[in-house]
Amino acid sequence: MRAILPLLSLSTVAQALYFFIDGTQPKCFYEELPKDTLVVGHYNAEEYDENTRTWSKHDGLSIYISVDEVFDNDHRVVSQRGSESGRFTFTAHEAGDHRLCFTPSSNSGRQNWLNAAHSNGGIKLTLDLAIGESSEIESTDKTKLQDISQRVKDLNSRLQDIKREQIFQREREAEFRDQSETTNSRVIRWMVLQLVVLGATCAWQLSHLRSFFIKQKLT
Repeated sequence: MRAILPLLSLSTVAQALYFFIDGTQPKCFYEELPKDTLVVGHYNAEEYDENTRTWSKHDGLSIYISVDEVFDNDHRVVSQRGSESGRFTFTAHEAGDHRLCFTPSSNSGRQNWLNAAHSNGGIKLTLDLAIGESSEIESTDKTKLQDISQRVKDLNSRLQDIKREQIFQREREAEFRDQSETTNSRVIRWMVLQLVVLGATCAWQLSHLRSFFIKQKLT
């Protein structure tokens, strides 16, 4: 494994290789990487099916991936658990050996699964490593970044629409408040005018009755 991977790393995108894991311990190998090297790995784990006598995927299978910098006291740069197939990415910040380990597990009983995996020949793990800055890696990442960028633009556009809607609502609210205040002031003025008219009418009636009673007593 150690002798094969450096040869694969000479190409921009490495060819796929596979190895077997019995499930009792992690399967590790070492790769010496230059500084600032981008590594993208695609993996696919399969179990042997006695019925069909073929290697096939198992939904309950998961793979734990770890990458340690051996030269830096085993500093861990990748700690990832995924399904039976997936992708992992890391960058070698310093030059030196990196240890890549793969540990399978299952959601079924561990002992039963280990026994079955051991009797069936273990887990077949297919690994495709792309080492170095390749156009394929960049195009894949660029496509994802463009998709994310487009989603961000859509969110910003939506936020702008919401902001404009909020400004419009505030303007309508201010206009409605001004109209309400104007209407209330008019109602108050009309009520005051009515009270003045009623007060004057009452005063005139009282004055008229007083004069009437006075005249009646004189006669």
